[in-house]
Amino acid sequence: MAKRGIMSDDLKYEIARELGVDHIVATEGWGAVSSRDCGKMVAKAIEIAERSLANNQPTLK
Repeated sequence: MAKRGIMSDDLKYEIARELGVDHIVATEGWGAVSSRDCGKMVAKAIEIAERSLANNQPTLK
């Protein structure tokens, strides 16, 4: 059984668009995206997740 990814497809495509690799995904698929660009996508996803967590955390007083 294949493990399903954590990131939604919508988020992956959004990040790919933001980083300018969406044309590669559209024409050649995810396998054609370079390791460097995949790393950038992961870093961006982590940034988005951290920002989301920071916005949802109650402030300590």
